[in-house]
Amino acid sequence: MKGLFHRFLLATLVLIVDGTAAQGPPPPNARTAVLAGGCFWCIQPSFDKAPGVIKTLVGYCGGTEPNPTYELVGSEKTKYRESIEITYDPAKISFDQLLDIYWKEIDPTQADGQFTDIGPSYRAAIFVSNDEEKKIAEASKEKLARSGKFDKPIVTEILPGMRFYPAEAYHQKYYQQNAAHFEAFEEGSGRKSFQKKMWGKSP
Repeated sequence: MKGLFHRFLLATLVLIVDGTAAQGPPPPNARTAVLAGGCFWCIQPSFDKAPGVIKTLVGYCGGTEPNPTYELVGSEKTKYRESIEITYDPAKISFDQLLDIYWKEIDPTQADGQFTDIGPSYRAAIFVSNDEEKKIAEASKEKLARSGKFDKPIVTEILPGMRFYPAEAYHQKYYQQNAAHFEAFEEGSGRKSFQKKMWGKSP
């Protein structure tokens, strides 16, 4: 069943306190990027660690129903995808550099989801908000395709930006709130072993 381990972990939760720290307003030059990469829990840590990233939120993008919930998105009856909104300082990190991080977080050759999470809500995508971002995303995707890193075609979609809705509080910084569940899920999904094989990332 799709995302069975993912759903099982959620079912074991009884009470979770939001661990997101209160933050002040971002600087005037801050920009945002929205990326979908399968389970949004799993792609948040690497962006949180990146110098120049001001804050991240996991949530939903790509659909039209207002105020989507995790249950609605997980029903696979909408066009929403689990996503991450990254607020960053372009003087310290570029959109292109964010994409360099992104490619190492996903399997860009997988079209039906990411790893063991299968379904429309887990499909990878780069949401672009203007022509400049579209050109950068297309060039980054082409660079990856020409790198010879993957034997299969790069199928990650580049889509027009849409409204991003933050997910429920218990999903934010899940790797901090529920470290044991997070580690078990990453290991069980096959994401960590894939990253180590393709990029030499430590398990």
